[in-house]
Amino acid sequence: MRERVQKAIDDIRPNLQADGGDVELVDITDDGVVSIRMLGACSGCPMGQMTLKMGIERHLKSVVPEVKEVIAV
Repeated sequence: MRERVQKAIDDIRPNLQADGGDVELVDITDDGVVSIRMLGACSGCPMGQMTLKMGIERHLKSVVPEVKEVIAV
């Protein structure tokens, strides 16, 4: 599952990098919670939580159905 999640993150990474941000996969729990670290402009962006839930989490859930939630650490 980790490889599929990493590939899904890599697929959306250019969109984040275009705005000066990035994201790093930190961990995946057995119950499908993905921990990521927001980097660059994303780490301090007021829209970061929306990007996390409506962008990253939505994409990961559609590509890897085992993902239940995405959280920032």
